[in-house]
Amino acid sequence: METASPGVRADIWLWAARFFKTRALARQALASAKIVSGGVACKPARTLRVGEMLHIARGEERFEIEVLALGNTRGPAAVAQTLYRETAASSAARAALREQRRLQQAGTPQPPPARPGKRDRRRIHAFKQILPTRTDAGLRPGVASKVSECACCRRTQPAGM
Repeated sequence: METASPGVRADIWLWAARFFKTRALARQALASAKIVSGGVACKPARTLRVGEMLHIARGEERFEIEVLALGNTRGPAAVAQTLYRETAASSAARAALREQRRLQQAGTPQPPPARPGKRDRRRIHAFKQILPTRTDAGLRPGVASKVSECACCRRTQPAGM
């Protein structure tokens, strides 16, 4: 007769602790050696025990956690956070990475929307109505002499405007 070992499968625990949205994603991360315990890559069926240190690589984020409790059912996030404790160094490194990403995005200009909205379209029409439309008005070569069609909504303008 076998006695049940005090532990839980690694893929189930990672799913229950909400590191991965599905067990399949947890299994895939374990199979691709993204979770390491004691310098050795974990496999999905490996039994985790209380007190183990895990190194988890999820995208660009890196977690270093200690298993505090075992759980095999997925519950609320508040309950899931009681299953582990993240080290201070890991938390600081993730905060620094988050700040670095925020600063990189702050310097990047946001692209304009694909099409102008109603307000923008009205401003474009108003602006185009004050442009000179005749070639004898002293326009430089290469500048459009009249606005016959609005580029933003393809609405035709009268030749005199």
